[in-house]
Amino acid sequence: MDLKEIQDLIKFVAKSGVNEVELETDGVKIVIKTGATKIETIAVQAPAPVIAAAPVAAAPAVAAPAQAAATPAAAPAADTSKYVEIKSPMVGTFYRRPSPDKDLFVNIGDDIKKGDVVCMIEAMKLFNEIESEINGRIVKVLVDDATPVEYDQPLFLVEPA
Repeated sequence: MDLKEIQDLIKFVAKSGVNEVELETDGVKIVIKTGATKIETIAVQAPAPVIAAAPVAAAPAVAAPAQAAATPAAAPAADTSKYVEIKSPMVGTFYRRPSPDKDLFVNIGDDIKKGDVVCMIEAMKLFNEIESEINGRIVKVLVDDATPVEYDQPLFLVEPA
């Protein structure tokens, strides 16, 4: 199967409204998965895997913002070297307040002491208060309220006192 035939197959699948198609001919396996905004094609030969990307007009537009986002992210990383991270000790859901009608545990610019509660993480229906292990001032909140967090994920940046 040549590139022109693969492109024709991609166009056909995109127009048909099918979400996923798998085709295997002459030792070549092709999987085409379509979504609302992208088409992903993977072509695999039996001896060695080959990945063929479909020519999509939106592909350059998607690649450019990803590169632009990577550049600004590198600049703040250098600035945070003097700050200490408060990290999540568990996997769960991050909450900045004890309940929806209460005030936030901490805000940007607040001074905290060792042992102060800075947030809650819900894990398996248990709400765990996360305490600061250092004295300092909250410089940045790195996680949005009510979002999932992973183990050892940075939650806050603190300027040590």
